[in-house]
Amino acid sequence: MDHVHHPVDTRIHIQKEKIVNRGIAFFDFDGTITTKDTLFEIIKYQKGGSRFYWGFILLSPWLLAMKLKLISNSRTKVRVLRHFFRNEPLEIFQQKCDAFIENRMGQLVRPLALKAIREHQARGHEVVVVSASAENWVRGWCHRIQMACISSRLETRNGVLTGNLDGPNCNGPEKSRRILELYSLSDYDEIYCYGDTKGDKPMLELATFAYFKPFRN
Repeated sequence: MDHVHHPVDTRIHIQKEKIVNRGIAFFDFDGTITTKDTLFEIIKYQKGGSRFYWGFILLSPWLLAMKLKLISNSRTKVRVLRHFFRNEPLEIFQQKCDAFIENRMGQLVRPLALKAIREHQARGHEVVVVSASAENWVRGWCHRIQMACISSRLETRNGVLTGNLDGPNCNGPEKSRRILELYSLSDYDEIYCYGDTKGDKPMLELATFAYFKPFRN
């Protein structure tokens, strides 16, 4: 008796392909994942409270000008970095950033934000932090949580911080530019973005699901 070979039914496999959506989630860091601006917290941690408050008294004209929109956030940020960290050896600075991640960062993370990150990871989504803060203290935390990191970079010369940024501040349109440079969003079925300030708006516009200040209790 001849054996009859029936064609393989691939409909089940096709249905499974349709069910599995490829997703990616982009999270702002300061104020969205954390309760406070981590640049300020890094300064307090590394320089102490007295030097922090005295430094910001000296910098108050720049901070006021920024509030009045007379100068940009990026220019003010550079003034702050120069005041506190110019001529700081990178190796020492990085050691203190690593200690900050170990001893302080966990107290700043919003539980609801961490829960959302874990839920995305459980669904098989890629998860990326996109932050204006420096990679020196953001990237190490992201590595622990198994997330990718896009962030601002600090300029160094001969192993010493200059107080300047290495490239643009990763805020506003720069956030979306950096995302589009690294990711082909057309490859994803679902794009989630989480932010909490107007500097996150260009990033939120990339999303199929956008959330503004989502983790505030």
